[in-house]
Amino acid sequence: MSLRADQPLEPRGKHRLKRRGSQHVTPGPTKVQQKTQDPLTSPTEVPVPEPRPADAQKADVSKKEEMKTQAPKSGGAVDRSNQEKPHREKQARPEPSANTENTPEPPSVAPTPPPKPGTAEPEVEPPVVAPQPPQKPADAGDEKMLPDPRSADLPDEKMPDEEVACRERLKTLGVEFEEHKAESNAEIGCSIPYPIVLKTLGKSIAIGPGTELNCPMAEAAARFAANVIQPEAKAEFGADLKSIGQASAFVCRPRHGTRKLSEHAFGNALDIASFTLSDGKKIEVGPTPPEKDAKFLNAVRKAACGPFKTVLGPGADADHALHFHLDLEPRRHGGTFCQ
Repeated sequence: MSLRADQPLEPRGKHRLKRRGSQHVTPGPTKVQQKTQDPLTSPTEVPVPEPRPADAQKADVSKKEEMKTQAPKSGGAVDRSNQEKPHREKQARPEPSANTENTPEPPSVAPTPPPKPGTAEPEVEPPVVAPQPPQKPADAGDEKMLPDPRSADLPDEKMPDEEVACRERLKTLGVEFEEHKAESNAEIGCSIPYPIVLKTLGKSIAIGPGTELNCPMAEAAARFAANVIQPEAKAEFGADLKSIGQASAFVCRPRHGTRKLSEHAFGNALDIASFTLSDGKKIEVGPTPPEKDAKFLNAVRKAACGPFKTVLGPGADADHALHFHLDLEPRRHGGTFCQ
């Protein structure tokens, strides 16, 4: 059956269109369009009537199935990208391997690499206030000494009679000595107007070199050696006293830790460190001497308190742990200070 070009096509399934009710039919092509088209129009180009509302859900399902089959088309590009997202996330996550338990997890913060050996450390900023050196203990020698009336003693052109008489008594005791020029230090206050330097304390008792004293102190030491030390040595050890080792005589200095001048600064003190006997035995002053030596030393120390106004030794303080200190410093009411 042949169709004419000017005859409009009637839709197929006319009985279905009547059942759906009145619907809009798309007008057919014009005569000009019909000339350009093939004389035989394929059934696919025939306009399809709109589905009924009841069939809308079925149409949606068919559209979804059609979209699945049309994945290569551009319309499915969005769905494909959405499907590829979880796929990429799965690829980004590494699959747990058999050694996952032994592999340490990477730190949340990347560790800072250690500095190279040649890299210089940053300099430490200096403190706001520079540290001060520790203060030195107060040195009495750097301070002005307390005044002492003996500091003003200066020698006269002629030696006083009492000094002459003292020297005569020393000669009678067998003491050998030499005259020494006057000692005077106005800045510190030391002074010995008529000093002497002892060589011996009697005919047979020597004393260490450089024993510079004033004459009254020299006489007291000589008499003490002859009247006390010599008899004690003979009684305890059966030997004579041969020499005395002195630790200090005249020294221009203050007393330790004070501003008061020492008796040594006036040649008025003598420190005895040891005794040597004629048989060669040496007895040293100390905190724990042998028993026999200790008996001798205690007797000498006890007998010194009287002829001398001050007697110090081991146990008095740390400065006198290894010697006896003897001096003639005047005390109130003629008293003594013995420790």
